Amino acid sequence: MSWDFETEPEFQKQLDWIEQFVREEVEPLDYVLGNPYDVRDPKRNVLVRPLQAEVKKRKLWACHLEPELGGQGYGQLKLALMNEILGRSRFAPIVFGCQAPDSGNAEILAKYGTPEQKKRFLQPLLDNEIVSAFSMTEPHGGADPKVFTTHAEMHGDNWVINGEKWFSSNANFASFLIVIAVTDPDAPPYQRQSAFLVPSDTPGVNLVRSVKVGVGETEGTHGYVRYQDAQVPKDHLLGQRGGGFEVAQTRLGGGRIHHAMRTIGQVRRAFDMICERVLSRTTQGSLLADKQMVQEKIADSWIELESFRLLVLRTAWRIDKYKDYRKVRKDISAVKALMPKVFHEVISRAIQLHGSLGVSDEMPFVEQLLESFVMGIADGPTEVHKVTLARQILRDYKGTTDLFPSRHVPKLREAAEKKYAGRI
Repeated sequence: MSWDFETEPEFQKQLDWIEQFVREEVEPLDYVLGNPYDVRDPKRNVLVRPLQAEVKKRKLWACHLEPELGGQGYGQLKLALMNEILGRSRFAPIVFGCQAPDSGNAEILAKYGTPEQKKRFLQPLLDNEIVSAFSMTEPHGGADPKVFTTHAEMHGDNWVINGEKWFSSNANFASFLIVIAVTDPDAPPYQRQSAFLVPSDTPGVNLVRSVKVGVGETEGTHGYVRYQDAQVPKDHLLGQRGGGFEVAQTRLGGGRIHHAMRTIGQVRRAFDMICERVLSRTTQGSLLADKQMVQEKIADSWIELESFRLLVLRTAWRIDKYKDYRKVRKDISAVKALMPKVFHEVISRAIQLHGSLGVSDEMPFVEQLLESFVMGIADGPTEVHKVTLARQILRDYKGTTDLFPSRHVPKLREAAEKKYAGRI
């Protein structure tokens, strides 16, 4: 029997270096630079490029990718341990070449792109010379593919795309978008859509506006995109016609685990701030840390954080073990459903324990509180994941046609008396 919670010593050395590097060299970027995805910003490149070079030198660049694409081919467990640290800084994923949505889009291009597309888009994407967007959700129906109206039709040798997409993150910086559009409206619900590679400079690709989230963003980054007779060659179809849902799933399973571990990084940072605060502030004659209601907040936060972390790591381990996301669908849904709750609860306590300072823009908590709601929507709403989780769980059970439950005490007592008749 093997049951181990230790990290291999050599990889632990890498994690220790990552933690120090992120704390000392990457986190400060959050306070002096704009958007991590703005590859056209010269100030950003002056500071970010040398750090990326250091990461590549340490062979920690884009570790989710296979070696032939410049990565290390790490499994989800190693990636989870890395992303837990990278979640502390908004620039860290860019510095380590594993930022969403580029990481998932690179996997799609690596699997479905033509050699010419890989040369034009994939390699620059892997080198962070360009960034990309995933254009799936729609204004009227969110992420439900059964109600998508954006459609693509063949005209000669080109696909012509028409429709509107909502929250295509980083569309204002992207060199290309991966667009999910209906190609077969009469097919079964999850076989109606196809995926397309659409260069951003394609005529008919119109950025209506970039939407801001909350008060933390200085400029909007979530694109409202309108496709008006946008034409792409037929070889810009990614995967099979009608296989858009399958293509999307290529990037979502691992991405949800990475989101979860980066969230843990944020929550742990907030928890550290809580502990410092209660050991520093005195009220009513004693430290906050001596108040029982404060102690309850500390205990609840630690329990929730560590429980969630173990669930995420176990899910990552199961992904590596089975190498089939379908077998881990239940676990991934559980992670996704629990993530915003833990995030919200700990951040709420951080705000309360920091008082007026906690609700100000001089601490990160208000922005993080809003982000906890974003995490409940992004990559599928919490409600959908709970439904998926419940259905997956119930597949392992069956009902009874008896009048009373199978574990009805009188029934069990009667069976036990028969089993031991003559012996008691």
